[in-house]
Amino acid sequence: MPENSRNDDVEKFLADQKSFEDRKQALIEDLLHQRDAALKAFDEKLAKLGYQSNSSGKTRRSHHRKAEASSAEQQSKPKVKG
Repeated sequence: MPENSRNDDVEKFLADQKSFEDRKQALIEDLLHQRDAALKAFDEKLAKLGYQSNSSGKTRRSHHRKAEASSAEQQSKPKVKG
């Protein structure tokens, strides 16, 4: 009899855990939808103010060097032996 109640407890725990995980995923999905709606509304407000986004043609600036430029610089620098 105790073995049967242990199985029931385990099954109940697993069912509760699954329902908790499902609820968590639903809340995450809802937050993502709210975020998308807020971003869309903000973009519409910016458009009404005449803001033009520059993201269409330009890439983001970065402080990292490009691989080709750094390899070309390494080859052009004289090696110092000392």
